[in-house]
Amino acid sequence: MAEAPVPYDVVIIGGGPGGYNAAIRAGQLGLKVACVEMRATLGGTCLNVGCMPSKALLHASEMFDAANSEFAKIGIEVQPKLNLGQMHKAKDDSVTALTKGIEFLFKKNKADWIKGRGKIVAKGKVEVTAADGSVQTLEARNIVIATGSEPTPLPGVAFEDGKVIDSTGALSLPAVPKKLIVIGAGIIGLELGSVWRRLGAEVTVVEFLDRITPGMDTEVATAFQRTLTKQGMVFKLGAKVTGAKPVKDGVELTVEPSAGGAAETIKGDVVLVAIGRRPYTEGLGLETIGVTPDKRGFIDHDHFKVADGVWVIGDVTHGPMLAHKAEEDAVAVIDTIAGKYGHVDYALVPSVVYTFPEVAWVGQTEDQLKAAGVAYKKGKFPFTANSRAKINHETDGFVKVLADAATDKVLGVHIMGPQAGEMIHEAAITMSFGGASEDIARTCHAHPTRSEAVRQAAMDVEGWMMQA
Repeated sequence: MAEAPVPYDVVIIGGGPGGYNAAIRAGQLGLKVACVEMRATLGGTCLNVGCMPSKALLHASEMFDAANSEFAKIGIEVQPKLNLGQMHKAKDDSVTALTKGIEFLFKKNKADWIKGRGKIVAKGKVEVTAADGSVQTLEARNIVIATGSEPTPLPGVAFEDGKVIDSTGALSLPAVPKKLIVIGAGIIGLELGSVWRRLGAEVTVVEFLDRITPGMDTEVATAFQRTLTKQGMVFKLGAKVTGAKPVKDGVELTVEPSAGGAAETIKGDVVLVAIGRRPYTEGLGLETIGVTPDKRGFIDHDHFKVADGVWVIGDVTHGPMLAHKAEEDAVAVIDTIAGKYGHVDYALVPSVVYTFPEVAWVGQTEDQLKAAGVAYKKGKFPFTANSRAKINHETDGFVKVLADAATDKVLGVHIMGPQAGEMIHEAAITMSFGGASEDIARTCHAHPTRSEAVRQAAMDVEGWMMQA
């Protein structure tokens, strides 16, 4: 009689940042691991149709915009011509290289990639249906759900290829639309809106709330909107989209005030629906293990555990829907399964908007501190006074440091400015060690650098800021 196959220590459903990092970490720890992924490539939304391709287009479009608007000011005279096909090719080539890199890491760490759609069919059993319809069942001591999220649809606005699109469609438009309407003033909408504005589109952003980027510090969001408006974006805030009608030369949207009032019709060549993302739990077989997502689709857990031998990480559970949060979850859950200590401090997960200027923050906002009645001190420093930013013609924005009024412990740092996404980690590290604003203020920073603005803002907490 043939012996039954040895069960995997871990089977992971989903090969995105949470799933592939979990698989790699499991391999590093010597666990027998398989990762089930229904896409043709590893990397999930982030590498294939999210973080990476969007950053490729953000970088390329920023360079194109600079060539048109900034180069002449610094003595470089060029006449740039957009080759959108080549821009898309460069983006796709980068994505391919990254996904191949994940495959290499799987092989290096002896993690199996099982191609197909995974479904839990019983305790310790995952059924995988391949693209050709063939089915196999994997046995596992532990199952990790890492299926991520998908774009949230908007009632009354049906997707139509090339006209009403989601974020994936916005990454591969074959031509620059004359007028692009973005529904949703969150991070995804503003990043992709920025791409196409730089490449020549007229961009209007329609947002249900009376502000952009919910979750961002209000003072920063106000300054951010002002800068994006200066760049050419048009905002319709406090506005609700109630319908979309594709017509021969575009899409007509019905928009009415969120608080009620007369509706109006606005028209664009392309409409991007970017109102957020929702957990992907369809067809996972959660009912077979007695798990029911909450009303928003998220799976609750107790230190990542949702049932005996079943774990959950990333966008499909609570917390910031960010790739790097999923990566932290991945290491923590595998370490826990392996009997080690796994922990994620969700209060210190940085957020970044990769527009120009960038916006990045970690910790609490002023709004949150005020609502909680926390006594705090604030230091600010503008990039107009930062030497490196000034000579590089990138002076929009500022750094804000929030510290406890009694202990000086850093409670939050908010940066709007050049390379904000790189600079925020100084704050994250300081906060992870319970550091004070004075710790940053008394740490020597190289001159001239943009990072000096972080130090100067920390110095300003106690009122001894000096111009860099």
